Amino acid sequence: MLGRMPERPPLVVAVAQPPCVAGDVAANARAHAEAVRSARARVVVFPELSLTGYELDAPPLATEDARLAPLVAACGDTGCIALAGAPVQDGGDALHIAVLAVTGNGARIAYRKMWLGGDETRRFTPGPSPAVLEVDGWRLGLAVCKDTGVAQHAADTAALGIDAYVAGAVDEAQDVQVQADRALRTARQHHVWVATASFAGPTGGGYALTAGCSAIWSPGGALVAQAGPHAGDLARATLC
Repeated sequence: MLGRMPERPPLVVAVAQPPCVAGDVAANARAHAEAVRSARARVVVFPELSLTGYELDAPPLATEDARLAPLVAACGDTGCIALAGAPVQDGGDALHIAVLAVTGNGARIAYRKMWLGGDETRRFTPGPSPAVLEVDGWRLGLAVCKDTGVAQHAADTAALGIDAYVAGAVDEAQDVQVQADRALRTARQHHVWVATASFAGPTGGGYALTAGCSAIWSPGGALVAQAGPHAGDLARATLC
């Protein structure tokens, strides 16, 4: 007689929007570490290019960069996985806008943004394929900003078998509802949790004011948790 498969535990996810200093990876890694320590979450999602700011000319960040040490330490102390945004160059000359998965053991590239917009196309190369990160039996589909507005991206990611669609974003302050509409569409069409970490405060690329209001939606499309519009705000929810 076959034994029953163990049930997976609930997954606590937080969406964070730490203060950001343009191009200062060391300061931003410390701010990320503070968010991780205060989040009390297994997974903390950060905005697009959160470790450099939305500075499209920022140098690529190596996964072994010593400036990430405070964030690695915070993840190790709390058992958290941080999904942080950074420009990367992972072989050859191609540059990507990436999601780094950071744990107590270090950082690795978990996903490269597939759908670039505006001036991003002048410097960066689209990522090759959707990606899934598995955490405690939960399958998290990864996305960055414009990806979330492309129905095909959500569909292709969902086809990999996901429980949640998590994204880092940078949007104008007036586009809070755009973020929500995209999340609702994905949650309802693919019956998955959606978590979007949205940049708050000014950053590069002409963003004098960004949206903030990072949020988490249930598979039915209900808004479960939402941060405020300010840098430093954070929201969390338990996926079960």
